[in-house]
Amino acid sequence: MKHPLHPALVHFPVACWSLATVMDVAVWLGAAWPPQSFAAALLVGGLVLGLLAAAAGFWEFLNLPAGHPAEQDAQSHMALALCSWCLYAGSLFFRTSHSQLIPMTPIALLLSVLGFAVLLAAGWMGGRLVYGRGVGVTPQV
Repeated sequence: MKHPLHPALVHFPVACWSLATVMDVAVWLGAAWPPQSFAAALLVGGLVLGLLAAAAGFWEFLNLPAGHPAEQDAQSHMALALCSWCLYAGSLFFRTSHSQLIPMTPIALLLSVLGFAVLLAAGWMGGRLVYGRGVGVTPQV
């Protein structure tokens, strides 16, 4: 494939998690809408789609030439993205009891906000890979 798949997939988990975090903060501040189940559904969607984006990104990482100058940045991007995935998975975990959705707990909110902060850092590092290091960019002829 000439076009990397990771950049095409990554927007979906980012959108899901960003909206889930906004909804979490809104609910925590007292908003009657959106229902907490919307945020939970977005977390699930982000986690599933995040696995697909991570798999595509890992495949592209494996195809970097050995000793590529962007290798360290790619590892940092990958670590940040996986950390964000784990924080959002933890947020979902603390919203459930016996497979049932429960009201959002402070720890679930904290994990969601931390997940978003780490997600921003992962996105910044991903931008650095593309715009700074030229990873996945076809050279001009």
